[in-house]
Amino acid sequence: MPKLDLDTIPQTNTTGYPSPFDQAVRGRWQRRLAPAAGLTEMGASHVTLKPGAWSSQRHWHDTEDEFVVMLAGEAVLVDDSGETVLRAGDCAAFPKGDGNGHHLQNRSDADCVFLAIGAGPDTGGDYPDIDMRFTPDGYTHKDGTPYPEKQTP
Repeated sequence: MPKLDLDTIPQTNTTGYPSPFDQAVRGRWQRRLAPAAGLTEMGASHVTLKPGAWSSQRHWHDTEDEFVVMLAGEAVLVDDSGETVLRAGDCAAFPKGDGNGHHLQNRSDADCVFLAIGAGPDTGGDYPDIDMRFTPDGYTHKDGTPYPEKQTP
């Protein structure tokens, strides 16, 4: 059956971010929908941000398009253009390779929930605010030196 039962898909708040970059995402809980559905050409996650949590460090992808659909609550999209409040029903798109670092922050006192969808091979990208890049092999400093922690799938 194509309908997914969210309650049967494990929810996790793990991250592969090295310290101290992992702190901001500790309140991010996600269910990986694409693997549960057998999808192999795109990624899809059901994400809940607890109050104060970030979706990620501000980033952009070299070869993966991203699309976000807000389902509940409120988040602040922070990107190169500034800050934009997103509420249930709002969508945001991030074309691959555009260099516009972005992330969501939950600055409210209630959970916010969104779908994050990605398409295209994820060959890496950049975090413009911090000394970090990501590759299929893990996280590196901008000079290419790897961080000691391994990326969590």
